[in-house]
Formats: sequence, structure tokens, C-alpha cells
Amino acid sequence: MKKALFAFLIVALVAAPAFAQFKVGFVTDTGGIDDKSFNQSTWEGVLRFAKDNNLPKANYKYLQSTAEADYVPNISAFADENMNIIIASGFLFEKAITDVATNYPTRKFLIIDSSVPKPNVVSASFAEHEGSFLVGVATALKAKAARQNMVGFLGGMQFALIEKFQAGFEQGIQAALPEYKSWKRQADMSLVADDGKFTILVDYAGDFAAPDKGQAIAQKQFNKGAYIIFHAAGGTGNGMIKEAKERQQKGEEKWGVGVDKDQYADGLYGTKSAVLTSMTKRVDVAAYEVCKLTMTGKFPGGQLLTFNVANKGVGLPDKNPNLSDDIMKQVKAFEAKIASGTLKVSEIPVK
Repeated sequence: MKKALFAFLIVALVAAPAFAQFKVGFVTDTGGIDDKSFNQSTWEGVLRFAKDNNLPKANYKYLQSTAEADYVPNISAFADENMNIIIASGFLFEKAITDVATNYPTRKFLIIDSSVPKPNVVSASFAEHEGSFLVGVATALKAKAARQNMVGFLGGMQFALIEKFQAGFEQGIQAALPEYKSWKRQADMSLVADDGKFTILVDYAGDFAAPDKGQAIAQKQFNKGAYIIFHAAGGTGNGMIKEAKERQQKGEEKWGVGVDKDQYADGLYGTKSAVLTSMTKRVDVAAYEVCKLTMTGKFPGGQLLTFNVANKGVGLPDKNPNLSDDIMKQVKAFEAKIASGTLKVSEIPVK
């Protein structure tokens, strides 16, 4: 018994310094570390991991990218620092991670939102279309309860990844409003039901770090009659939330739906928030879990990890003060169907 206890203490003493030397480097995209969205949420996962494992402050760092040209230099800088795991957040990093992982075959990398099939890279993907479906259900039911017939979608750049948000959002609205039988895509990208009885406006800003563009698009959609706007636009979407908040403060009921993290606090004015709900994408969980696996010698190199509704990787926040119990009950019913596989959500918007 004493020998076993002694052996355990020896292992623990050896492991503790090893864990203390563990180093994490995080490279942001152009949205910055405090984008209130994708980058910030990923960094929060790193911070939680560092706290839980008592890492010294010098052992977890981030570098901000102001342009795509910064990606390779920033990732390479962390590789030169012998970081144990280097995290890059966003599909725009695909080529940069591929290049740096090739140049530094002994370093370990995590790329979020893309797949890089290399033995020293872990890829994390998310079923954004599933979580966005649930947002669509909540949006449609909220609009219906308020007797509103127009909502909006604001995307950052129009790539397949962001179109997954659009696709799920539109399908969720359609599922929650079965009374509308015929939906048609218009030349301006909007999706219209039964010749105008319900409309989903669609706009892409062409940027993930331009809140002024996000606010301008929100102004346009709200002025057309949109009651709620869902964004999948990173920092650009913060401009939409700002516009929704300003209108609420003036007594006009307009809502924003956040993305990636719970953005309820970003819509606060007084004791109320202009953020209806958010499509939470647990990039913080992905960062935390891969850091943990790497530190414990279980780095899943070459694997693609998928986070979906079934494993709570995407969905709505636990608390939704601006949604009624009845709406949440219906959202949960759809969530159960998706989790069980009885309801399949397409990743591609209807043409």
C-alpha cells in the first residue's frame, strides 16, 4: 500500500512540473481578440483551460492578425517559441496552417472551422446548420407571436461555411411556419413564402471585421420591415446588434440574434437586451478539449472532431430571457429530433 502511494506521489510530482511547462498559443483572425464572437470565445476556452490547470500567465498567449498576411508569421512565431499547441480560429487559416504544419512537423496545431489532413493537425468542425435551424425556429415563432412577417439574415463573407448558417436558419423558419407552403428565392437573395406572406431578407457584408457595414445592412433590413436579424458575421455583426439596441432604446421593437457565443450582454441597455437569443458555437469547448488532450499525451492528430446538436456543440444558450416558455418548448422539441437523427438539416440554402 505504501509503495503504491509512494509511486503515485512520484508520478504526480513529475506530472505537475510537466503541466506547468505546457504552453498554448492562439492566433486570431482579423476580427481581433475582443470581437465578442468567434475569436473571443476561442480565447475564453484557452483561459478556462489555463485556470483549471494552473498555467503560468507566460504560458498562454495570443497574437492578433490585422490582415491575412499576418497568419503565417504569427503561427510561425508560436512554432518558434515551442508552444505545445497552436490554435488558429477560422476557415481562412486553412492554407496558413497547412504551410506552417508542413514546415514544423514536430509542432501540434488545432484549426477551428476547417479541415487540414496532416498528422500534426487536429481539425474541429461544427454543425452550424443544426444550431441555426433552432435559431430559425425561435425567430419564426417570436415573429409570429408579434404578428410580424419579415426577418433577416446577415452573413460575413459568402462562403459555404457561412451559407450553412443561412441554410439552417431558413429551414428552421420553414419548419416552424408550416402554414406557408411555397417558398421562392428572389433575385435579391431573399426567400419569400406564398407570394409575400413571409419574407427572409438575406445580405452578405463581404467582411467579418466591419461593424459599420453590419450596422448599415441592419438599417436597410430593419427599414424594409425586418423584425429580427440573425447574423453570422463575426465583428461585422456587432454593428447589427448596435443598431437593434439603438432602436429598442428609441421604443422601436427590433431584435438581433447573436452568434458563436451568447451575445445577450452585448445587447444590454439598462436591464433589457436587444439580443433575442444566440446560436452558440462552442469553439471554447473545442479549444479546451484539444488543449487537455494534448497536455495528457492524447493529441488526436490527423482527426476531424465534429461538434453538433447531439453533443451540445451548437445550439441556443441555457438562458433565453427574451423567449417565452412556449417558444423554448417548441425549440427543445426540434432539438430532440435533430439530436436523435430523425430530423436532418441541409447545409446548403435552397436555390
